[in-house]
Amino acid sequence: MAQAEQPQIYLVTPPEFELSRFPDALAGVLDSHDVACVRLSLATRDEDRIARAADALREVTHARDVALVIDSHILMVERLGLDGVHLPDGARNVRKARKELGEDAIVGAFCGASRHDGMNAGEAGADYVSFGPLSGASLGDGTLADREMFEWWSLMIELPVVAEGGLTPEIIRDLAPVTDFFAIGSEIWGAGDPASELAALKAAMG
Repeated sequence: MAQAEQPQIYLVTPPEFELSRFPDALAGVLDSHDVACVRLSLATRDEDRIARAADALREVTHARDVALVIDSHILMVERLGLDGVHLPDGARNVRKARKELGEDAIVGAFCGASRHDGMNAGEAGADYVSFGPLSGASLGDGTLADREMFEWWSLMIELPVVAEGGLTPEIIRDLAPVTDFFAIGSEIWGAGDPASELAALKAAMG
């Protein structure tokens, strides 16, 4: 994932969706906007459901030359023909994922609001780290990631950084100069027209 002048969009699927409808909704968004990556992020642990969802979304994303990564399931990446994994538990499993998937796979790590965890993930071989949430439903201890952290990261660390969780137009405007990616999911999928909703959020980047 290369750094760009303006932050790139990284789409996150809803935790639950209808296979008969969501792939078309995703295709509509991908046809309207440049998207760097899509993360399959289902709440279910049912491997059959995950596999069917991955197959459907892989057809949509790969036809448009967009990478598809899966949340958590390192062992399903190669079996399902995906591009990598997003690890929700910071640096803990980055080395394991890199060893399992090889150098070409995308390995990302969500590090909450921990700069230290982010640096550890980078040293362990992550391709990007994500910090958040930025507002609303905060982490268990009430911590939110703040602009100062992104500012420091963008000055000191070359590894791409993703802002995710509780994004609003105001937060996007504020963070656009200091982040590489915005991970957008629940912010758009509840809308009648997700592509228009994403356009409004992108407009806030300036």
